[in-house]
Amino acid sequence: MSTNNSVSHLAVKSAASRFLKAFSGWFSSLSLQKRMMVFLVVLVLFQSVLLSGFTLQFVATNLEEQMGRRALQMAHTVSQIPQVVEGLESQDLSLVQPLVEEIRRKTDAAFIVVGDTEGIRYSHPLEDRLGKRMVGGDNAPALVEGQSYVSRAVGSMGPSMRGKAPVFDEQGNIIGLVSVGYMLDQVEQTVGRYQSTVEVVTLLTIGLGILVAIGITRYVKSAILGLEPEEIARLLQERDATLESVREGIIAINSDGEIMTINKAAIETMDLPRSQICKGKPIKEVLIHGEITNVLQTGEPQYDQEIVRNNRVFIVNRIPIMIGDKIAGVVSSFRAKDEIDQLTHKIEHLEEYADLLRCQAHEYSNKLSTIAGLIQIGAPDRAIELINQETSTHQNLIQFLVEAVPDPVLSGCLLGKFNRARELGLQLEIDRESHMADVPEYLSRDELVSVIGNLLDNAFEATLRRPDSPREVRLSMTDLGKDLIFEIEDNGSGISPEIRDKIFVKGVSQKNIEGHGIGLYLVKTILENLNGDIVVEDGEIGARVTVYIPKQKAGQAILA
Repeated sequence: MSTNNSVSHLAVKSAASRFLKAFSGWFSSLSLQKRMMVFLVVLVLFQSVLLSGFTLQFVATNLEEQMGRRALQMAHTVSQIPQVVEGLESQDLSLVQPLVEEIRRKTDAAFIVVGDTEGIRYSHPLEDRLGKRMVGGDNAPALVEGQSYVSRAVGSMGPSMRGKAPVFDEQGNIIGLVSVGYMLDQVEQTVGRYQSTVEVVTLLTIGLGILVAIGITRYVKSAILGLEPEEIARLLQERDATLESVREGIIAINSDGEIMTINKAAIETMDLPRSQICKGKPIKEVLIHGEITNVLQTGEPQYDQEIVRNNRVFIVNRIPIMIGDKIAGVVSSFRAKDEIDQLTHKIEHLEEYADLLRCQAHEYSNKLSTIAGLIQIGAPDRAIELINQETSTHQNLIQFLVEAVPDPVLSGCLLGKFNRARELGLQLEIDRESHMADVPEYLSRDELVSVIGNLLDNAFEATLRRPDSPREVRLSMTDLGKDLIFEIEDNGSGISPEIRDKIFVKGVSQKNIEGHGIGLYLVKTILENLNGDIVVEDGEIGARVTVYIPKQKAGQAILA
């Protein structure tokens, strides 16, 4: 028997588990709107059923209590009527029955029964039951102990709520009792009338709940842009992963100026506490100079602003978050300026290297075409002479650069610029007395190439703009002493007096062409970072530019 019970219990448990699993799968497959609809309707239905059940139970209990109190009060009243006392003392039913029945008919009591100490009826709604013993077995407390009470019992007329009171003679002896009763089916009928009302109210409540559920689900669906919870969770995960993967610092604040989002790059760059500590705090407590709040007040975006934090320069963009016409917050992204400059330099150098390779390919293509033409017209000796001449020129330059400029990056730049000059119809003359072997390790080759490359490009353009001058640009360099010195002289028109004092300002150029005016500004910026200097003066024909770069990094001791 025990084994069968265990098997039955496991079967029920397994069936319940399958049902819950199936229901969970079905519920999860629904859209958010349908899920909320089902949830809210079930909730309203549960509340309505619970409330209606409680109400009906309360009404039934309250009615029974009221009937009991009314029956007991009426029993007390009847027990004190002199005619009832006299009828019991004289054992005369004719004195009791008419009076009691008249009282019953004028009230809503189902019955009023007067009995003697033996429980023999002296009054009853049904005359054929007069003189018979009372039914119910609940008379003892009144006849023996003289108590007044309410009882619930099944009498000759059915289940009823009874109020019982003893009848005393003038000496205080118990001579009988009065039992006033209300049939319990009256309670059921009254509860039934209330139940119909409660059911109607419940149905109206459920209908109203469905309408409210539809309204709430539509509002929620609109507020979350029609996304499902799983999609929102995935978007949040993707957002967090994206924020942590970017190298730019990102801080977002709400309309109250409190930090809502901050990524790892921002914490590390600004040397801030952990994100859990920063989130929820006012931005001005985390960043003393919180210019981001200005955007919160004005609603005007700020692009490429330079700020200084912890002795570092940052490029900052601040954009307001707009919801309708209201500013809901601000997003600020920033990155150290030196990192941006490094990226810019690398891109420029890649473009420069590509351009140099293109120039070399173009020049050699021209040479090969010339040699092929000489061979085709029957002048092989002239073709061989041209080959030897070209080979000799490049070999001499390469040999010189290997000996005088052993740094491969710098010598590669100079060789590329030499070929670029030839493609432009110019001649880059490198002073054979030049020497540049003592280039310090601390000096970034990218920055050095950027300085020399920009200055040579400017010299080429200046010389080309003056067609009547010799098509030549001269370069000399030396590493003697404490500085690396580069001198570049062109055959252009020189520096105009009106821009001489602001030649290094960003955007200032003699060409008056949009996009120019960057080269010398970039050179000046790099040299300032290297604690170097640049001097621009008039040359024999055009302009002469001299660059000084210290061999020792700022702050390092110079060894004797």
